[in-house]
Amino acid sequence: MVRQSSGRWFGRLTLTGQLFAVQVLILVGILVAVGFVSLAQSEATFTRTEGRRMSAIAEQMASTPIVRTEMAPGGVINVLPSLMQSIVTQYSVTSMTVADADEVVRVSSDPTLERAPIPLGSPAVADGASWTGVMDVRGERMIVAQSPLLYVPDPSLEGPQLPVGTQLGTVMIAVHMPSALDRLQGASAYLPTYLGLALVVGGLGSWLLSRRIRRQTLGLEPAEITGLAESREAMLFGLAEGVVALDTNERITLVNNVAQRLLDLPERVVGMRLEDLPIGPRLRDVLRGVGESGASAQPVDGGAEVPRDQVVLRRGRVLVMNRMEVSKDGRPLGSVTTLRDRTELADLERELGSFRSTTELLRAQAHEFANQLHTISGLIQLGEYDEVVGFVDSVSQHRAQLDLAVSRRVRDTALAALLMAKAAQATERRVELRVSDETSLGRLTQRDSADVSVVVGNLVDNAIDAAASSVGSERWVELTIRQDASAVEVSVVDSGPGVAPEVVTEVFTHGFTTKAAQAGERGIGLALTRLICQRRGGEVDVDNTPDGARFVARLTVEAGAPLGKEAG
Repeated sequence: MVRQSSGRWFGRLTLTGQLFAVQVLILVGILVAVGFVSLAQSEATFTRTEGRRMSAIAEQMASTPIVRTEMAPGGVINVLPSLMQSIVTQYSVTSMTVADADEVVRVSSDPTLERAPIPLGSPAVADGASWTGVMDVRGERMIVAQSPLLYVPDPSLEGPQLPVGTQLGTVMIAVHMPSALDRLQGASAYLPTYLGLALVVGGLGSWLLSRRIRRQTLGLEPAEITGLAESREAMLFGLAEGVVALDTNERITLVNNVAQRLLDLPERVVGMRLEDLPIGPRLRDVLRGVGESGASAQPVDGGAEVPRDQVVLRRGRVLVMNRMEVSKDGRPLGSVTTLRDRTELADLERELGSFRSTTELLRAQAHEFANQLHTISGLIQLGEYDEVVGFVDSVSQHRAQLDLAVSRRVRDTALAALLMAKAAQATERRVELRVSDETSLGRLTQRDSADVSVVVGNLVDNAIDAAASSVGSERWVELTIRQDASAVEVSVVDSGPGVAPEVVTEVFTHGFTTKAAQAGERGIGLALTRLICQRRGGEVDVDNTPDGARFVARLTVEAGAPLGKEAG
């Protein structure tokens, strides 16, 4: 409960307050760590310095003649107690102790140690070695120096003497080891100063850092940033459209799962440069904002912008992409490109092509028959009955010739109906649709018929548009369809101005048509044509002839009814 309350309290702070609180906690932690290190260092320094001093005092006392004399066998301790007190006072030590050869204390400045075994820091002290270190004496931690008291013969004395170097006992000098609190109190004069300076510097640094972060986060607090990020994730990954965001250095900053799937991008694509992605040049140009003419889209006269939708073919899919520049306060931040998958709509258009062509045929024929009826009505009103008969015979003969030309060369019913509709549409636009004598097509399966109809319809529509826009007196479109055992070749030639040389190699890659450059949909017709041909193991090409443009499409089909035979 306390932890949750403190977390809620911390979350209510502003960004500056949170940074300052964290900075204070970090500084306090650093100061505590530095304090522990300083205490450890001071303890080591004190032990080393005092150990040397204690060792020197112990060796000095062990070499004092009066100490050796009174500790020698038969010696009487008279001067040693007063000497110890003077040593304790003079050298500011805690205690001085002298033990005999049996390690029993004979005399000490600490009365509690007399007649007790002397604590040895090392067993080697009993064999004549010196030792300095920290040990517990009567429950207190002390720095202790122990030095052996060795016998030196006195020539002035008569009688037998001990061998030189015989150990008479041990001299021990001890001083209290100050506690951590004592050392901390000794440093209390400068610790508050350091702590205050550190807090001031840390507070100023956290304030400056918070200001910089607030500028970079547009003044949003952490809770607002979290909510914004969650909302962005929910929105972007809940869209049915793909989204790709680039910064000013052409690095991917964001991509949702739809875009990653449609563009077939790597798993860890965020952070990669655009030039490092495994994509084609067309797709790369669209993401960069380079238009079909090689330059970025610019506003046209009147302030309206050029349509931004562009068609890209990617792994057998028709993608419509829209790119927008993003800026903040006049500073460019990058771009966001959305993409929609139009493949299903293209497939639907292909499936409905035959029905649409039939509708167009009925509309065009109704318009044509209405004009013919108006002509016949006028002639009857004028009493020109012979002219009426001649006009009816001419119309019947023209219709019979067209029906015969199409039906004899194209045995597939759906495609024949499509050509009749296109012929009527061409007539409305003052364009003659010709079916060449080389045309030969048998019956196709339903699926093949739909695909061939879409290809023929798109190519003929583009050719009629081109021919209708030409300035010549003759406006025509010639269609040739050839079929062998496994493939169909469609060739369409028009009398239009042809395809511009600068786009003749890119027209299908970019998926544009001159009609699409003026309308909203950018090149769905040719893009769909190429997509169908590629799915069928073929291709579509374009070149210019002396008369105009020529489009040639090839695609494989299943074997249908042989030419010259009617399917039952």
